[in-house]
Amino acid sequence: MIWQTSRYQIDLTRVRIMGVVNVTPDSFSDGGRYFDAGAAIAHCEQLVREGADILDIGGESSRPGAQRVGAQEELDRILPVVEGALRLGCPVSLDTTKPELMRHGLRMGVDIINDINALQSSEALAVVAASDSCGIVLMHMLGKPQSMQEQVHYDDVVADVRCFLRNRANALTGRHVAARRIVLDPGIGFGKTVENNVELLARQRELLDVGFPLLVGWSRKSTLGLLTGRPVHERQTASVAAALASVQNGAAVIRVHDVAATADALSIWRAAGLCH
Repeated sequence: MIWQTSRYQIDLTRVRIMGVVNVTPDSFSDGGRYFDAGAAIAHCEQLVREGADILDIGGESSRPGAQRVGAQEELDRILPVVEGALRLGCPVSLDTTKPELMRHGLRMGVDIINDINALQSSEALAVVAASDSCGIVLMHMLGKPQSMQEQVHYDDVVADVRCFLRNRANALTGRHVAARRIVLDPGIGFGKTVENNVELLARQRELLDVGFPLLVGWSRKSTLGLLTGRPVHERQTASVAAALASVQNGAAVIRVHDVAATADALSIWRAAGLCH
């Protein structure tokens, strides 16, 4: 249960918190609050103080219907933030689908490449495979962010997601990428109905059969709003509850916006012996 990354070997026998840093003007969760580089770097510092084990920095929104941005624009957004985050003494993840950004980020020293497209681009796969140590997150998504919620259908969502993630992991190990570098993400909310998302949570342990640690992100997702009736800025309690349920069902890393609240909840669970 060691996750090999560029600078760190992350012990996943202890549940890890990945703090979200959206350097975008159109994020569904924070409305561009950290679009300014200075504000984003300050937010990184705050998340580390609150207990984030990993920082996940992204410069392009992946909310349903989001429009793509060019590689140079995305790079301009994240470059100063990544530079600042790399000085904070914790692993830094780059959330991008673009090979150019992956290549640039790895040259800068980022620890993890988090690709919602699961490195299905042959160029992206080649960039990451050429690295001898960076950590990798492979996520399941049905379609593209622009259209992923339009025609959602699975015969068995858990079986389909498990098969996809196994195939993507095999694509990497087939390129001689060490298994200890790979973590899998079921992609809650990415081309899935409320019922699909809930079933993935209930049957999440079945995804462990693929043989890799799981990273799960429920934080502030629309499914939580539909289940509770809460707008996005009032979903902290639901987000923490979903994170704890994910941990109970085998998640090794939880990707969250509300780091302090999640860290407090995990502290209570650890004291009660419910998680490590």
